[in-house]
Amino acid sequence: MTIGGKVTAIIADDEPLLRIHLHEKLLALWPQLHIVGEASNGIDAAEIIARLAPDIAFLDIKMPGLSGIEVAQGLESEARVVFVTAFDQYAVDAFESEAIDYVLKPVTDARLAQTIVRVQKSLAEKTPAPDIAALLNALMKSSSGNASSANKLRWIRANRGDTTYQIAVDEVLFFQSADKYTVVMTASGEHLISTTLNEIISGLNSEHFWQIHRSTIVNIRNVTSTRRDGEGRMNLYIKGYDKPLAVSRAYQSLFRQM
Repeated sequence: MTIGGKVTAIIADDEPLLRIHLHEKLLALWPQLHIVGEASNGIDAAEIIARLAPDIAFLDIKMPGLSGIEVAQGLESEARVVFVTAFDQYAVDAFESEAIDYVLKPVTDARLAQTIVRVQKSLAEKTPAPDIAALLNALMKSSSGNASSANKLRWIRANRGDTTYQIAVDEVLFFQSADKYTVVMTASGEHLISTTLNEIISGLNSEHFWQIHRSTIVNIRNVTSTRRDGEGRMNLYIKGYDKPLAVSRAYQSLFRQM
């Protein structure tokens, strides 16, 4: 949201000195930029973005609560995302290929100046915000591209009382975060496991399991249809489950052909 003709931004990083460092560099290189908020964790960052709708979000990738990528997944605004990252080259390649900018730590004036020019051009030309879903898909494929299929997750073990269930991954309809647990939903019912969604996704076949929300991964082979409401929100319908699943805006482009 532009304020008084100024472009607005937020900065999210769990290290105070790095936030201050980036803030000072941004104001020196782009005096017209109006930094409207800062956050020390992903949950606060998501709240600030939802409330203030900044034009740009500078997000550290590794933060408590939610990672920068998880915050980006849940965006319902047109904010341009700039990841501040210490990731290795495979991730940088993915950022480049999907036209989402990044700044490697430690942040340098020269690299930040390039980012500013890139973002300014995007805002001036009113180009659509980059496709977050495509980035995340590229990241997943890049990180697991050399992995053997033998290393893919095939079974989920879930305890219920004194009984341990062995669930074939192919039988899972979807995974969904729920407080401190992850729901594993099958046609025969749900199970709770303590493994996080981020830990699960790294072992899944990305051709069969798609993330549709920061809290939901679905087995795409069981999707029957999608439907939009009057406000453009999308819901997904799955064979064997009678309730719709919300698709966040960042992932709606995955279903353009449906």
